[in-house]
This record gives sequence, structure tokens and C-alpha cells, in this order.
Amino acid sequence: MDIGRTLIVVGVVILAIGIVLTFADRVPPLGRLPGDFTVQGDHWTVYAPLATSIVLSIVLTLALNLVAWLARR
Repeated sequence: MDIGRTLIVVGVVILAIGIVLTFADRVPPLGRLPGDFTVQGDHWTVYAPLATSIVLSIVLTLALNLVAWLARR
């Protein structure tokens, strides 16, 4: 196991996440996907980002599987 390669990959993944979070407000569909629910009452609002959570889960699963695969090589 090459610890240096693993650290580089983890760093690149963290960098990519940071870039996405920096520009997240400029990406129109992020956080406002069709499966995200908003319920509003008189003095309250409930926001459930279901579709965004699923998309982020898939992306993070793929990224972590890539890191694990590279660590095994």
C-alpha cells in the first residue's frame, strides 16, 4: 500500500468537494432538484432535500470506492 498515493487521492477528493461547495450557489439545480420537498405554513418551513441527498450519496460512494480501489493497488 502506497500511503503517498492514497494521500494524494484523498487530497484531490477534498479539493473537488471544496470547489463544488464554493460554487454551489452558482449551480442552479444543486439543492433544488425535482425530488426536493418544501412545505410551508404560516410561520414555519420544512425543507427535505431528498433528491439532493441521493445524488450526493451516489457521488460520495463512487469517490470513496475509487479511493479504496486505489489504496488496494
